[in-house]
Amino acid sequence: MPFSSSHLLPAAAALALSLALTPLVRAFARRYGVIAKPRGDRWSKQPTAMMGGVAVYLAVLLTYLLLVPHTREGWVVLGASTALFVVGLVDDFLHVKPYQKLIGQVLGASAVVYFGLLLPWGWGASVAMAVTIFWLIGITNAINLLDNMDGLAAGISAIAAVFIAASFADNGQVTAAVMLSVFAAALLGFLAYNSNPASIFMGDCGSMFVGFFLASSALLSASGERGRSFIVVIAVPVLILFIPIFDTTLVTVVRKLSGRAASQGGRDHASHRLVALGLSERRAVWMLYGFAGASGLLAMLVRRFEYHTGIAMVLGFAVALTLVGVYLAGVKVYDEAEVRAAREKPLVSFLVDLSYKRRIFEVLLDVLLVILAYYFSYVLLFGADLSPELWALFLSTVPVLICLKMGALLAAGVYRGLWRFVGLDNLIVYAKAVAAGSVASVLALLFAFRFEGFSRAVFALDAMIFFLMLAGSRVAFRLFRRMLPSPDAGGRRVLIYGAGDAGELLLREMRNNLQLQYTPVGFVDDDPFKKGKVIHGLRVFGGNGHLGRICEEQKVEEVLISSSRFGEERVREILRDCEDARVTLKRMRIEIELIGDEF
Repeated sequence: MPFSSSHLLPAAAALALSLALTPLVRAFARRYGVIAKPRGDRWSKQPTAMMGGVAVYLAVLLTYLLLVPHTREGWVVLGASTALFVVGLVDDFLHVKPYQKLIGQVLGASAVVYFGLLLPWGWGASVAMAVTIFWLIGITNAINLLDNMDGLAAGISAIAAVFIAASFADNGQVTAAVMLSVFAAALLGFLAYNSNPASIFMGDCGSMFVGFFLASSALLSASGERGRSFIVVIAVPVLILFIPIFDTTLVTVVRKLSGRAASQGGRDHASHRLVALGLSERRAVWMLYGFAGASGLLAMLVRRFEYHTGIAMVLGFAVALTLVGVYLAGVKVYDEAEVRAAREKPLVSFLVDLSYKRRIFEVLLDVLLVILAYYFSYVLLFGADLSPELWALFLSTVPVLICLKMGALLAAGVYRGLWRFVGLDNLIVYAKAVAAGSVASVLALLFAFRFEGFSRAVFALDAMIFFLMLAGSRVAFRLFRRMLPSPDAGGRRVLIYGAGDAGELLLREMRNNLQLQYTPVGFVDDDPFKKGKVIHGLRVFGGNGHLGRICEEQKVEEVLISSSRFGEERVREILRDCEDARVTLKRMRIEIELIGDEF
């Protein structure tokens, strides 16, 4: 029976129940003092009611009992998730130790495995059981860790539930789809009170119930795709739940590199780092919602392609998120003295030294980009369903391309640059390296295979795609800095006088050196032909007597003269205009100083 709009009636009931129950639970929590108080390792700034998970759980339970058709698998998911809800509820009141919660999670996961819900691992039942238990416990704790900012865990979980439900519906698993739509609706009802500014938190009872319910439900989706490649089957739930996995991985790795316990609380999650970069809490949460939606859509696409295309799509997405993770990992959220002390420990020092070998990361990344670019050139030219002959050609020649292209990148000096300062000169180097690698690859295949069965268009596409991937990975950090506001965006508003080379240099220095605490708002120049133009996103205003009006309109606090070519008379005129506007005037000077015998 296909999924229809009538199957959404239980979801509507769950939404109504959640909207009605959440304020009742909130009132109960406030009356009996079940309150989350502000702490150094928590993000909340005011006392907030807990136990919101009770409302979500009751909405799901009552709707399932009354309106959703009962199945054996559904009872397994709901029963084991109920056990985890109880464990979380006990923790909310008694604050049990982490190992005690872990025991409860292991018991719940073992029950799910006992009743036959397993990831479709093809290497034996015992391995499948171990991997499934790890999956259930890992996702449960990932959602628990993700519950670190208003609306984040509930919203991400609701998005994941919607995509899992869509996966069920696409598989023809209508009853499971109805159950997940009920779960998503209950979360949305709770989210109405949990969004920023939140009046209630879900607590451990909620995060453990939600995490375990999602993880165990994903097993139902996998069971509906038996016979497909394991990689593609497992990619769907992994992608749908990619954001909690990403956040947990980021926090665990960075805490280990900083000498902190992975289980230790702190304001160092992806959401906190986005806020540290200058985003508001609401925008940070919505950005992560966007990533969750993108990964969910990718999961739905992966199901419709051959396994090798699905793997390539997942790897491409993983590369993009890895770059985001590396950028976020560089945001300073720990006390510097604490980090320095931790790095004196031998193990932490070893990990830090290893992590700073960024060239290893660059090389591994470029090897993956070579493979992806070559593969996608075949897909774009011949379609996703490659014939056995084309697939054999690809597999037999990709090692040759890896060796020759990586050699070309090394010879061209690609690995001598710093990503933070990538410019036009670097892009020219990349283009030369890509061209040299492509020519060498074609010549090698000509001598080795006489170019029989190969298409010249494949290698032309491959060169273009590889260049775009290579350049895109290098400029990613600069793009992130431009997309995200500066954490010092509240610095002094500055107008740069002079829209030439010196002015552009001054702008780049202000944007790269955040310690200056300047916020450039635009340029001003006496050249009438430059008026209205844009330099790096900032408008050029006209000078010649309009400086005072511009400063007033743009709320400028300082004017910086970018060039020493201004005559003294012109500088005095600018100074008078600044004094009339009550604005400070400064000048940038670049001096080369001779070091004498005093050293």
